Amino acid sequence: MHLFMHHHHGKSFYMIKRSSCGVYLIDFACYKPPDAQKCTKQFMLDKAKHSGYFSEETVYFMRKVLGKSGIGDSTYLAEVYLANIPDPCMKESRREMELSVFGSIDMLLAKTGVRCDDIGILVVNCCIYNTMPSLSSMIVNKYKLKESIISYNVVGMGCSAGLMAIGLAEQLLQVHHDSYALVMSTESITENCYLGDDRSKFLTNCLFRVGGAAILLSNRPSDHNNCKYKLLHTVHTNESSSDRSYNCIVQEEDDAGRRGITVNKDLFNAASTVVKSNVTALGKLILPVSENSCT
Repeated sequence: MHLFMHHHHGKSFYMIKRSSCGVYLIDFACYKPPDAQKCTKQFMLDKAKHSGYFSEETVYFMRKVLGKSGIGDSTYLAEVYLANIPDPCMKESRREMELSVFGSIDMLLAKTGVRCDDIGILVVNCCIYNTMPSLSSMIVNKYKLKESIISYNVVGMGCSAGLMAIGLAEQLLQVHHDSYALVMSTESITENCYLGDDRSKFLTNCLFRVGGAAILLSNRPSDHNNCKYKLLHTVHTNESSSDRSYNCIVQEEDDAGRRGITVNKDLFNAASTVVKSNVTALGKLILPVSENSCT
């Protein structure tokens, strides 16, 4: 904390400038679904083949993608897709979110011993699932968080949304001192499913699984010695002004009116561009001056 005095026209003004406070990661918890939701790659192929939604060519494409994806045989599907006739409706989407979100937060609160009344900031991110009430409201209602809670619900921001949520929580912790921030990062598989044969929209069926992570951040000086990590830097670069980046992942309908997420070939170029810009921005914060001149 710094004290400044300014003298003007015979009057003195005192200003207090707070130095940036440390942000600490107290603990985190990842949701693990019941074993009944665990599925192998072959199980997924069999379900797709007998579902009646996909052609033989699409199932063959799915086999190729799963073989190269690195996904193992112990990942988890949403409950709705284990049924004989899947019905990915809003009710099932809400149930999936409740299980992953509440499961993660319950585990985190048990690990840390932090009371719900002590949480002053809540940031939730989920790209696809966006309904009313929001996920952040769902959490506030479930855990009866205090009326003064500062809450944000981040949607539609893609695969980087988890890191953006951490960055937002860090900025809020710089303003609201002596606070805990709860960050909840998840994705909806039920809402994410595409029931058609457009290959550009089918990738999400192959690559996404059930999961969620709850993270507790703090700026309390007393947490300096019992935290897992201290957050040093967050950087964010926005490439949405580039048409190639903006259009590489789009939620839209196919020719038959079935909604899905199109992933086109520009994704890899867009991803490499944003990674390069992020690394460059981060390098300016952590590299010596002699090395920064080369970035």
